[in-house]
Amino acid sequence: DIKTLKEKINKMYTDPLHIKITDPGHVEVNIVFVYLEAFCETKHFEKYLPEYKSLDELKNHYSRGGLGDSVLKKFLFNILDEILTPFREKRKYYEEHKDIVIEYLKEGTKRANNFISHTLKEVKSAMGIVYFDDK
Repeated sequence: DIKTLKEKINKMYTDPLHIKITDPGHVEVNIVFVYLEAFCETKHFEKYLPEYKSLDELKNHYSRGGLGDSVLKKFLFNILDEILTPFREKRKYYEEHKDIVIEYLKEGTKRANNFISHTLKEVKSAMGIVYFDDK
């Protein structure tokens, strides 16, 4: 949920030497930048942090000093929340429509059983242990 996401991001380890906003930051030890590298796109800057054009620009400012970790964490939260929202909505839908989930599970089980049955026949035939013909 949103509350948990916010808590997890706010507890993220950042640069221990970046105590004051004015202190130069070390991008390479700040885990927030690892997540930003993985999930951040240009469109996110336009939407959530328009004063920057790219992740490189953000990193440069952090390295020079003058950029707080809270800004980075809020930016990361907005990105991850946007990415996770469709999954949350789909989960909520399926929680409210358990009959659909049951049908998916039944169909999947049927397909798995057919596959396993066929594979088991092939294995038994290859091993020469077919005692009964299931025709």
